[in-house]
Amino acid sequence: MTNYKTIREEAFEANRQLPELGLVIFTFGNVSVVDRSSAVFAIKPSGVPYAELSPEKMVIVDFEGNKVEGGLRPSSDTRTHAVLYSHWKKIGAIVHTHSVYATAWAQALRDIPIYGTTHADHHSGFIPCVPPMSDEMIRGEYEQQTGFQIINHLKEKNLDYEEVEMILVGNHAPFTWGPNAAKAVYNSAVLESISQMALLTEQINPDALPLKESLIKKHFERKHGPDSYYGQ
Repeated sequence: MTNYKTIREEAFEANRQLPELGLVIFTFGNVSVVDRSSAVFAIKPSGVPYAELSPEKMVIVDFEGNKVEGGLRPSSDTRTHAVLYSHWKKIGAIVHTHSVYATAWAQALRDIPIYGTTHADHHSGFIPCVPPMSDEMIRGEYEQQTGFQIINHLKEKNLDYEEVEMILVGNHAPFTWGPNAAKAVYNSAVLESISQMALLTEQINPDALPLKESLIKKHFERKHGPDSYYGQ
């Protein structure tokens, strides 16, 4: 199988990083990488341990969630990825994990408050947590509905997916995305770190206050503003 070589390799490398970063155990989680010109994406095969993956084992799927190429079944979360790619034209990769701290906040059904500058460096507001899915949605096309659940929550909160590249799905786990696989994986690792820091903050001081607006603005804009000066 020589088709889609680039996205197969990118998806393999991104999936390989998840256990190295401590974001997954066993077969939990998945990464996908899109090829917009062909309207397909490469995604981890379902239930295959990370140590057994290879570029050739990545499954090629279209935006309807149908397998285009590959000898294995794609991730059970494939239709969630497909919905997000169909509706968000500027993302290049998606990561889904069940990382411990981010998943704990999702299970607690809480947005992650912005307590410190590490959080503010990456996002200027709370990390949103999507409310639990309705029974009707659960009984329907569950994985597909998860994608719409994410999209609709950001719309309701007037949040832009290009600015908020991470979310918690209530009672489930986190999803992150980005313009490419490297950024999507980076966002997943950052989300896990922010989740852990926020939990520890509340354990140390249950009355901790969110970061004040001037610090949020300073730290976010020095990385992302029109006059940003972080990095080379």
